[in-house]
Amino acid sequence: MKKLLSILAFVLLGVTWAAAQAQNGPVMTFETTTIDYGTINKGADGLRKFKFTNTGNEPLIIKSAKGSCGCTVPTYPKEPIMPGEVAFIEVRYDTNRPGEFTKTVTITTNEAVETRMLTIKGNVKDTGTQESVPSGTGGLKQ
Repeated sequence: MKKLLSILAFVLLGVTWAAAQAQNGPVMTFETTTIDYGTINKGADGLRKFKFTNTGNEPLIIKSAKGSCGCTVPTYPKEPIMPGEVAFIEVRYDTNRPGEFTKTVTITTNEAVETRMLTIKGNVKDTGTQESVPSGTGGLKQ
């Protein structure tokens, strides 16, 4: 019985040590990695914020944040984020482009897994009125 308890104690100690080792370094933990704008009007505020915490045990450094196109512009903290500290990555989408969208932001950090992807999606509704083109004009206004 003592032998079994000793083996169990060593296994538990090993698992605890392994779990502690997995948390070494910075760890970027997001509340969510996808933000859905829903349906918004053309020209509406396109700014959204991704909240994250450094749950690791070393400072987190964001090296870069790049949008998948020019219509998606991220802003990120330039200073190190200390363990336990909360910060935000702001993403601004150009809402003057009507239609559905799904865009990504690639984050490069000093974590063990160096890149992360954030996603924004939604539908921009064109609230303006469009002029109708008379039939028989080949799509040209007269």
